[in-house]
Amino acid sequence: MNIYDGHIHTPYCPHGTKDSFHQYIERAIKLGYQAMTFTEHAPLPQGFEDPTPDKDSGMQLENLENYIEQITQLKKEYSEDILIHTGLEIDYIEGFENETTAFLDRYGPYLDDSILSVHFLKTKSGYHCMDYSPDVFGKILEECNSIQDLYSLYYNTVKKSVNADLGAYKPRRIGHISLVMKFKNKYPNVDINKNEILETIDLIARQKIQLDYNGSGVNKPLCREPYPPDWIISEALKRNIPLVYGSDAHRAGELGQGFGELKQEAPLTHPI
Repeated sequence: MNIYDGHIHTPYCPHGTKDSFHQYIERAIKLGYQAMTFTEHAPLPQGFEDPTPDKDSGMQLENLENYIEQITQLKKEYSEDILIHTGLEIDYIEGFENETTAFLDRYGPYLDDSILSVHFLKTKSGYHCMDYSPDVFGKILEECNSIQDLYSLYYNTVKKSVNADLGAYKPRRIGHISLVMKFKNKYPNVDINKNEILETIDLIARQKIQLDYNGSGVNKPLCREPYPPDWIISEALKRNIPLVYGSDAHRAGELGQGFGELKQEAPLTHPI
């Protein structure tokens, strides 16, 4: 494939598989990857209670140093075969900006690359992991007046993440900005407010940050398209936003997923 994959999970993911780092790397080499970033779900901010049933949205803080050390060793082991970067997928959670900044101040110096993503939405009843399941998405929808309002809640949160001051080590790439569309075949939005999405894209362009061009949505049964879809990618290209392919693999066999479904004329960027 001769590609860079900037969004890969690991055996440290509590809701993924236990496929080893070596399995991921050997698979990447077999596929012809030139480079890869491991971006495990970072520990959730101090004081934030994970709303998912198994409390498994992020890795445990006590495992983080081992995670970094393991990747450091793997960089040396595979130095002649593939370029490996140390990264994290950081959750932007509204109201926990200070805690997130403190975490990044502490661990940011050890990271080569990172992603800032929105998985959690705040409603009157509390926080919800939006992409956890169709049922959870439906419960959030019940609190909103319409599917349009739920999309607005998501994109307003993404815009807050782009604008947030998270310190010197704030991630320079925004993750899967159409994640709200993960269950679109069950909860269709036939009247998408494209302006609020374009406003989000404009903010990303002004901040001169990258966009995660995420292939995992192709294999989600209620989505079946990349995050984001072609029309959003076309708008990103008009604004010269760098696109970084991400498989968002949670098992070694998912490396490369969705790559063939990406917009063919979209140039892909190495994030570093």
